[in-house]
Amino acid sequence: MVKSVKNHTGIDAINWSWVHEKRSSIVLAIAVVSLTGVVGHKLYNQPQLKIGTAAPQTIRAPRTANIEDQQQTDLKRKAASKSSTPVLMVDAKTTAQIDQYLQKILNEGNEIRISAGSFPFFDTSVLSLPIQHYLRSCSDSEWQGVLAAIENTGQGEVGFFTQKSGDRSKKRQSSQKHSSVEQIQESQVQGISIDSTHPTANLSSPVAKNVEVNVKTEFIQALAELATYRVTTGEQNLSTLVTQIAQARLAYAQASVQLLNLDTIATQTVYHDTILLELSDNEWTHTQQGIRQSAERILAQGIPPGLPQNILQNAVSLQVQTFVPKNAETLATKVLLAVLQPNLKEDQEQTQQQAKQAAAIVAPVLVEVKQGTVIVHKGEKITAWDFEILEHYQLIRRENNWLGLLKLASITTGAICVFVLLEKRNQCPLRQRDRLLVLLLTLSTPGVLAVGIPYTTWAAVGLLLGSFYGRTLGVTVVGLLLVMLVISMEVSIIGLLAGAAGGILGSYLAQRLRSREELALLGMAIAGMQGGVYLLIKVLIGAAFGAGWYVILQEAGLFALSGLAWSIVALGLSPYLEKVFDLVTPIRLAELANPNRPLLKRLATETPGTFQHTLFVATLAEAAAKKLGCNVELVRAGTLYHDIGKMHDPLGFIENQMGGPNKHETEIQDPWKSAAIIKKHVTEGLVMARKHLLPTAIQAFIPEHQGTMLIAYFYHQAEQMAENDPSIILDDDDFRYDGPIPQSRETGIVMLADACEAALRSLKDVNHEQAVTVLNNILRARWQDNQLIDSGLTREEMSQIAEIFVEVWQQFHHKRIAYPKVKV
Repeated sequence: MVKSVKNHTGIDAINWSWVHEKRSSIVLAIAVVSLTGVVGHKLYNQPQLKIGTAAPQTIRAPRTANIEDQQQTDLKRKAASKSSTPVLMVDAKTTAQIDQYLQKILNEGNEIRISAGSFPFFDTSVLSLPIQHYLRSCSDSEWQGVLAAIENTGQGEVGFFTQKSGDRSKKRQSSQKHSSVEQIQESQVQGISIDSTHPTANLSSPVAKNVEVNVKTEFIQALAELATYRVTTGEQNLSTLVTQIAQARLAYAQASVQLLNLDTIATQTVYHDTILLELSDNEWTHTQQGIRQSAERILAQGIPPGLPQNILQNAVSLQVQTFVPKNAETLATKVLLAVLQPNLKEDQEQTQQQAKQAAAIVAPVLVEVKQGTVIVHKGEKITAWDFEILEHYQLIRRENNWLGLLKLASITTGAICVFVLLEKRNQCPLRQRDRLLVLLLTLSTPGVLAVGIPYTTWAAVGLLLGSFYGRTLGVTVVGLLLVMLVISMEVSIIGLLAGAAGGILGSYLAQRLRSREELALLGMAIAGMQGGVYLLIKVLIGAAFGAGWYVILQEAGLFALSGLAWSIVALGLSPYLEKVFDLVTPIRLAELANPNRPLLKRLATETPGTFQHTLFVATLAEAAAKKLGCNVELVRAGTLYHDIGKMHDPLGFIENQMGGPNKHETEIQDPWKSAAIIKKHVTEGLVMARKHLLPTAIQAFIPEHQGTMLIAYFYHQAEQMAENDPSIILDDDDFRYDGPIPQSRETGIVMLADACEAALRSLKDVNHEQAVTVLNNILRARWQDNQLIDSGLTREEMSQIAEIFVEVWQQFHHKRIAYPKVKV
């Protein structure tokens, strides 16, 4: 339709351009106002009277009121918070270390007792437990005295240890059998001359007359029990017992040496005496169990740091009395005191919560200000307390900082002007809805900062802008916004730089990625960038080397997590924003180009000839788009859908007739009706595209690939009919597509590829130059018909496109070797 061409050059085009510019101006004005309002939110309703400024006049209290002294209230609450008792919790690691140390000491005690041998080493009904311990632990002189005394109680001058005569042994045994225990004890006492006034006793026996021993109760008791055993069992059994005692003494001596050579000082302190060796095996087993139970109870209750030693000793004594045998209590107490240490640590979370509760219950400090009281005299500086009183009475005279807002609006306008200049240089100008989306994404960052959250939406903004509009626009928006925020808002510059670094990385790489998985990996890279930049800046300024280095690491981790979180939000919002704002991204274009999409599956099934034509056109157009630096993904997806309207009447197009009769020649035989059928594939294609919610960028390929071209074949038929019948009025609008002509380089390339596809298929036995000549003629016709004036393609690029098309055609139609004929 010629009218469409006129609209681009006539009065209607001028009117549309004026409306478009007016709408753009409105959007830009909204951007200036909204950005200024959000970034400069602190400039609204500012107090005219401030702390430290001189009062313009004497101000009195208009009425009596109780006013909270915020400073005193804060001091009392801080004091209450500091005085709050810390909440302690059991430190599992320290408790485990104490258990290991306790087990080590008990194991060393076991090793020492193993060296000393079993105890008791003989039947306690013969030798009592104390006497057994005395016999194996007494000194060598005492042991020699015991041996001499026992020998002296035998018959004759020679003791039973040296006597070899069998008759004498039998006589002694017979005599002993008829003796009573009292007689034996009496003979023992008579055989030893004891001077009770001296600490030593002389043995009257000739065998032992030169041996001196300390007279002890255990010594006398041991002689009595040994003599009794000799009387009841015989001298041979007594000899065996003495040998067993000697062996026990040797093992005990080895264990005593081992006690002196313990590895650790703590173990030496615990086992420095012989209590460990005085316990029977059964008592030692119960002692170990009691020590473990006592330690377990005490550690379960917890030992706080700074606990006085006497309190710990009392607690240990109480537990030991319950679980440990009486004669082992001293040893158990030493063991426990050696291993026990504070195992409680502060539970910071609960302590902070308790401190907050303690501060919360502190009542505010109220000061009564009576009516007429002077709050501040004229010329005096306003203090913090004066300001609180003035604030309570609403006398601080709040007003907007118009000068500050004007400066901020100037900065915002300058930033938007830079954005507009960049947009004009961009090959794909933005629509009004695109500008609105850019504004909304831009407002999200200062909006988050305004509510006090330092972890801004840089990652999401950069990822979405870069994915929707390319890296140039995305990086520009992030950079301009960074400058505005640094100048206008009182926030951490390090935090802004870290966030902006993640946003710039997302903007730069987003449009290069072709899958959601790659975008997810980009989100992780953004997180690493934000945390790394924050940590690097802290290191450069030296803040990471102080006592609070762990706080710096924590903040860097939070910045990294925020980058990852906002990237996840961006990935989740992306499909919805694509639908709402009618956007196409490389990922969405790849999804639309999937041959399993419903429309493409129908196209391949219902119109196989058109589908093959579409694939070849797509191949030609992709090659040209790649060479000229256009959006290859958009060209690929748009070409696949450019002829979907032919499904309304597949046999109306020759590529689907498969050699069958042409309905235009056999059935219709009316060029006007045939032209209407051909033109209808554009309108029907748009209907199908809208029904299946294809993006506007894809829909544009359906009418623009034909532009306002003349349907020449049927037009020439109509001309011949008009020549033969003067009554027929020929209007070329009936044989022209409704347009519009291509509005982008991508749709212009597809128009040229669609026009050349049939010509390339028909070429037979022609060389490269001949093929290029044919295509140049076709492209020249499109150019001369003014079909490409709005596409952005240049005349020089026409020749390049022809060369590219021929190269692709030659790749499809390369020569093959002639195979010899095979006789069947």
